[in-house]
Amino acid sequence: MAGAELPCALIVMGVSGSGKSTVAEALGKRLGWHFEDGDSFHPASNVAKMAAGHPLTDEDRWPWLNAIADEIERTCKADGHVIIACSALKHVYRDVLLRGRDDVRFVFLKGTQELIADRLAHRKGHFMPPQLLTSQFKTLEPPDAGEHVITVSIDAAVGAIVDDVLRQLKLGSPKTQRAMS
Repeated sequence: MAGAELPCALIVMGVSGSGKSTVAEALGKRLGWHFEDGDSFHPASNVAKMAAGHPLTDEDRWPWLNAIADEIERTCKADGHVIIACSALKHVYRDVLLRGRDDVRFVFLKGTQELIADRLAHRKGHFMPPQLLTSQFKTLEPPDAGEHVITVSIDAAVGAIVDDVLRQLKLGSPKTQRAMS
């Protein structure tokens, strides 16, 4: 992004348990950008469905994705910056989130199903049960380069993942970003 315009939004994406909220919040702190957890945009019916162990359908997801896209639109129009943690598992979901914008970037947190299953087994107090991980991997359509995406491995400490994201986005050196926070 050296010489390129700064994105107004970063969407940290991946399957449940990949660390979206943790990494997005850390990125927000490092950059001084507002953080939003995409889970907070789910209607209560979606949360109840997932908590009961049922995967969401596309019909369940449209209102959720549109609410997130509305937040991105509001932030970008106000010349703000936001980082949103959102699974964004399919190409069509990412299209809804972008709404044709070219000032939004995806950060794909990539990890093996085994690593993520282990993380989910140790996670407490989240509505997404570990048994839905298989359906998340079946639904996942990994993003391609044409989707304004950078891909980072989750097999590292959060600080190292954030450093990798900043390096790939060319938003300054990790040392510079630490000094900003």
